[in-house]
Amino acid sequence: MQADVGLELAARVAAAVKSSLDLDITAAEALIRPSSRPGADYQCNAAMGLGKRIGRQPREVATAIVEALDAGDLVEQPDIAGPGFINLTLRDSWLAGHMTDLLADERLGVPETDAPRRIAIDYSSPNVAKEMHVGHLRSSIIGDALVRLMRFQGHEVIPHNHLGDWGTPFGMLIEHLLDEGFGADHTISDLNGFYQEARKKFDADPDFAERARQRVVQLQSGDEKTLELWHELVEESMRHFLKVYQLLGIGLTPEDNYGESFYNPFLADTVTELEQKGLTRVSDGALCVFPAGFTNREGEPLPLIVRKSDGGYGYMSTDLATVRYWTGERGATDLLYAVGTPQSQHFQMIFTASRDAGWLGPDHRAVHVNFGSILGEDGKMFRTRAGGSVKLIDLLNEAIEQATKVLDAREDNNFDATEKTTVARAVGIGAVKYADLSNDREKDYVFSWKKMLATDGNTATYLQYANARQLSILRKAGQAPGPGTKVILAEPAERALAIQLIQFPAAIQAAVDGYTPHKLCTYLFDTATAFSKFYDECPVLKSEGETRQSRLAMCALTSKVLTLGLSLLGIEAPARL
Repeated sequence: MQADVGLELAARVAAAVKSSLDLDITAAEALIRPSSRPGADYQCNAAMGLGKRIGRQPREVATAIVEALDAGDLVEQPDIAGPGFINLTLRDSWLAGHMTDLLADERLGVPETDAPRRIAIDYSSPNVAKEMHVGHLRSSIIGDALVRLMRFQGHEVIPHNHLGDWGTPFGMLIEHLLDEGFGADHTISDLNGFYQEARKKFDADPDFAERARQRVVQLQSGDEKTLELWHELVEESMRHFLKVYQLLGIGLTPEDNYGESFYNPFLADTVTELEQKGLTRVSDGALCVFPAGFTNREGEPLPLIVRKSDGGYGYMSTDLATVRYWTGERGATDLLYAVGTPQSQHFQMIFTASRDAGWLGPDHRAVHVNFGSILGEDGKMFRTRAGGSVKLIDLLNEAIEQATKVLDAREDNNFDATEKTTVARAVGIGAVKYADLSNDREKDYVFSWKKMLATDGNTATYLQYANARQLSILRKAGQAPGPGTKVILAEPAERALAIQLIQFPAAIQAAVDGYTPHKLCTYLFDTATAFSKFYDECPVLKSEGETRQSRLAMCALTSKVLTLGLSLLGIEAPARL
């Protein structure tokens, strides 16, 4: 029996189609979906398409499938509705037994993949010598959630933090620091200001601009003094980045850093290989690749500049070298890039050129995991009142402060200082992360403290409260249900909660398949909602005997699903709220 009930039903429908119609279909083509129809748990829509395929009425095809379906141990007798929909209702005895089985399953029915892939994922990617701002939030949160989800499925996932740490900006900054005198006590905020000063000087002073360009040459050629200063910039920046990651609960470490500087030794060979394969031509003095299918508004081919007219390399060269390195040197089967939507065309050009070069083959996947913007409540880009970028560390600290106010406003607040600090962090940071992840990543969303910290609706706070309530019930009961506890599904709300719980594996798979964490968020919210109805209609502590034990088991199982689901999104679930 597969842990994902929908897949098990699909496999049995596929077998029935083969038996009755002599047709081979995949589990996906069986079109098994959870049903919203009263009295049915799942619906099979395969007969509609199969009828067209073989020239028979869909209802006739549905009848043939039902007659050949071997699923009596799993579902009640199926019924056919409308033009050929097959309604499937799980047997109460099977469903109750499955609840008991899940109590003893740490993975809660989620199987490990039998076809693991090696996945390299690029996310976060801040710039050295600049403070992280709200623009880095979505990449960091989405990337981290995908790492957690794919690792849980059993894939090998290799994060790489593509730091902006090379090129002209560092020639400008290092030259400016040498002019001003660089001290070891400079903070990331100092460096942020120095960079802005260096940019202004670069634009206004031709002599400084030339010295900055020469400093880049010295950096790239390994000049000892220049490299020493560059390392100090990187180290101070990393201290800042790690502070943000720790507060945000992101798993990136210094070992995951693969900055632009890392790929610098590979650039010349990357370009040489493109030349040898006949993929380059000179345009306005620069060496370019022109991937097929990309043009500007005038219909002229768009270039990827792989070597500039002065012999230098830019980010396009680096991105091509990145593909070549991860597939060629590291054996990655999948390349994921959690980067904003405005870069969509750039990545499609990089992927096309990489396929032309042979660095991406038929078995590789390269995906731009794009995302929209964070908006303020005025519908415009989220900024400070003064119009500047919101520093990420300030945003996260404010989240904790806002959560502390929510806890302080509760009449039953009996946390000691240490516990309140811990819970406020979990609630505040969880609210920020969930507000992002619960939205379709491709869409913009509005940042609102009031909405994201609400104790009702689709928020992390609501889910955390639901989980805390379940654990509170178990504490008051004074006992935890054992792994073999018999589950009884006598009331509609009990059964509805059980149906929701068995869909956890499908929710995980859906979140991974489309790189869409919001689908897991929606599932968790629906689960918490189903539990609320169960709690209202099925007294737990006031019930007795087997009924009481069964309902305690449902509380424990729901808590396990919410806790694991939130953890796969990088969100903590406090035991008490």
